[in-house]
Amino acid sequence: MTENDLDVGVADFEHAVLEESNTRPVVVDFWAPWCGPCKSLKPILEKLAAEYGGKFRLAKINSDDNQELATRYGVRGIPSVKAFINGEPVDEFSGALPEAEVRAFLDRLLPGPADEMRAQAAELRDAGDVSGALQKLAEASRLDPDHVGIRLDATEIMLDLGEADEARRLIGNLPDDADPRVPKVRARLQFMGEAGEDQAALDARVAVNENDLEARLKLANLHVAAGQYEAGMDQLLEIIRRDRAFEDDIGRKTLLTVFDLLGGSELVSQYRRKLASALH
Repeated sequence: MTENDLDVGVADFEHAVLEESNTRPVVVDFWAPWCGPCKSLKPILEKLAAEYGGKFRLAKINSDDNQELATRYGVRGIPSVKAFINGEPVDEFSGALPEAEVRAFLDRLLPGPADEMRAQAAELRDAGDVSGALQKLAEASRLDPDHVGIRLDATEIMLDLGEADEARRLIGNLPDDADPRVPKVRARLQFMGEAGEDQAALDARVAVNENDLEARLKLANLHVAAGQYEAGMDQLLEIIRRDRAFEDDIGRKTLLTVFDLLGGSELVSQYRRKLASALH
């Protein structure tokens, strides 16, 4: 057993598979001792794990001993191989494939030149160099024009900059199931469309009249569209505190929409508590 090829169970699955998949792909092989095809596939996976030298991790799970994991990930027959990236299953196959097909499966998971440029763009964005990040994403897109992740990265930057038209062009007609971020980006675009005014004008309105709930609602939409979720939710809470009935309880309803957008994060838990406090 090595760092790149190991047996995994329920106790260490989160660390060995989900957390590790944030840094490199993790290929999970669900097998059982009595399974004949498993005995053909397992040596192929182990050989390739050694050959690829750490580009991916092979995690082998005895499905008989770890039925909870098998059930959680919908394993109906074995061998069942599932690939994880960033904590989520992204690809899979069942049965004992020949080595060439397993190699092709692995190669689809591993980053190519466009993915490396995308990672460089993320570093530039984190460092505050937005124009550099966009330039690097444009280079990556020329290498791989159909790369959904690259398009979404650029779309998110455009939303952060308030460039709704360009964001809308970039996301185009991508289906919602193309990437988990697609529905979230579309939701942010919708929030931006409902803002209607720039932030300076809306801030001025609230400064003149703290009970200008229409301005607060537009500010909330603007903040959420720009990814400034806490600022947006604070405005929505203020609407609820000042006038729960405003526009048919729009403050609470919009806040719930933001919760859906953000998913099960700690930030959502925090603001759910704030909402409960505001309502009582």
